[in-house]
Order: sequence, then C-alpha cells, then structure tokens
Amino acid sequence: MVSKKNMKILLTNDDGIMAEGIYELAKELEKNHEVIIVAPETERSAQSHAITLFQPLIIKEIKLKGLKSKAYSVSGTPADCVRAGLDQIVCEDVDIVLSGINRGLNAGMDILYSGTVSAAIEANIYGKPSMAISAELMDGNCNYGIAAKYASEILEKVKKEHLSSSILLNINTPYVFNEDPQGIKVCKIGEVIHDYYIMELDDNGEKTVRTNGRKEIEFEKDTDRYFLSKGYITVTPLNYDLTNFELLDRVKRWIL
Repeated sequence: MVSKKNMKILLTNDDGIMAEGIYELAKELEKNHEVIIVAPETERSAQSHAITLFQPLIIKEIKLKGLKSKAYSVSGTPADCVRAGLDQIVCEDVDIVLSGINRGLNAGMDILYSGTVSAAIEANIYGKPSMAISAELMDGNCNYGIAAKYASEILEKVKKEHLSSSILLNINTPYVFNEDPQGIKVCKIGEVIHDYYIMELDDNGEKTVRTNGRKEIEFEKDTDRYFLSKGYITVTPLNYDLTNFELLDRVKRWIL
C-alpha cells in the first residue's frame, strides 16, 4: 500500500467546508490522489479536541464547484469530522488524513488550541498517519497556493515512511508574495505567546472580557516560530501522548 502512486486521502479542516484553504489543498491533491472531503459545515476554529457527545451529527453530501472530490459537511467539530469520516462516511480504507489549510499559523503551543491540529491528532488516535497544514495570515491574506504546493511535495517525499507508521506532521508555511520560501526546516515547536485581554461593559452593563492582541516575545532559536519568522516552512513531528516521562519515576517514589 505504501508504494502506490495514488492514495485515498481524507481531507478536513477547522475553517469550514467552504473555506478557501481546504479548496486549494483539495485542488492540488486531487491531481494525483483520490480525495474525500469531510469538514465542518461552519467555521470551528480554536475548538481544540472537542467532540460532540449528546446530539447526532448531521451529514450532508455537497458539491464543491471546481473540484472532482466528493465532499461532506458535518454539523460538528474537526475531531468529529475525522471520527465520522473514518468510521462511517468513507467505507474503504483511508491511507492518510490531511487537515487544512488553516487560515493562520499553528505554531508553538498554539497547537493545543487548534482544531486543525487536533483533527490530525484524532486521525493518529485511529491509527492513521496524518498531516496538519497551516498558512501564515498577513494583513488578512494567506498564500494558500504556496501552502498547497509544498504540502503536496512534502507528502510525496515522506509518503513511503509516513504511511508505514502512525506519525503526525505539523506543517506551517510563511506568507510570501511573488517569491518562494527560504526552504524547509524540521524543528521543534516554539514557546507560548500569551494573549492580551481587556474588560468592557456591554449594552446591558455586564462585564465582558475579550482578546486584544498578543504579547511580543523573542522567539527561541531552532523552533517553528523562529524559522517561520525567517521565511522558512516548518515541519514538526508531534505526539499526542502527554505523559511526562521525566517525572514518571519520581512521582512513583513520592506515592508508592
């Protein structure tokens, strides 16, 4: 299976099935592969790994103009889309799950909040190799064409090894205009960037809190945030096992 040219790809996102990013990625991938799109019916950004438990998911087959890929909208989260897609919607074996292209980067510890990355993690939990792809947002614009092109190229480069194991790659592409990125860096995730919050009173006199920008920090070298700031595409292998192995034996001594 790993050596065949054409793969069966389940494609999802968190920006919604009508988003430009998933359209551009599907258009690029379906040149050489069979693509089945299963994505949220509306934008579900920053949903992290939420799933729907207490109400049924509504599935609708739709036609996306300009694409030959089958497409299904789901009234749920990105993780719901992967679960429903792998368990019910796609009847035959899926080779790999791709999530994206996200409108905005998913770098550093932002991956913990990302619906895009969480969808790829959910695929990994199901035993499927996966990739999450995100494009930098600059002045309201993303270069989805560059992101789709390089995501496809990276997939072709790694597919033999990637499809033989349940690994997850997180890919981020910088915003470039009329030029190519500086190259590709395989690196670790960067640090936390904290958001600013402000408190206001609404029309009813109730206190509200909302985000109002991000704190500026100096990026740690050799991380995704650092290389993205220098114009590089970043690729980071991720693992959903949150066990702190460094503390495991120490905690055993404390408690047992």
